[in-house]
Amino acid sequence: MKQLRAQQLAEWLADENRPSPVLLDVREPWELELCQLAGSQHIPMHLVPTRCDEIDSGQEVVVICHHGGRSMQVAMFLERKGFGAVYNLMGGVEAWAGEVDPNMRRY
Repeated sequence: MKQLRAQQLAEWLADENRPSPVLLDVREPWELELCQLAGSQHIPMHLVPTRCDEIDSGQEVVVICHHGGRSMQVAMFLERKGFGAVYNLMGGVEAWAGEVDPNMRRY
C-alpha cells in the first residue's frame, strides 16, 4: 500500500494522460452526506469484506475516509485480498478540504 497526499491525488485526477483510479470512500453514509469527492464509490468500512468484489481489482484504488485511519486499514485489507495497486489518501477528506478544495464542507 502506498500513501498519497491530497495534492498528489488532485494532480492525478487532473492528468488526462493517466487513467483515473477507483476512489473508494469507506466512511459511513451520514459522513458522505456532509461531503465527498466527485465520482467516488461508497462502501462503508464494515461492509468492505463482504462487498470487495464490487471494486475493480484491475484498476488502481485510492481508499478515502475522514482522516486516513480507516482508509489505511481498508487499503491493507485490499492488498491482502490481492488488489495490486492500492493507495491510502493521507489525511482523508479533511486534508482534501484543507489542501485542494477549501469549499468542501468540513466536520
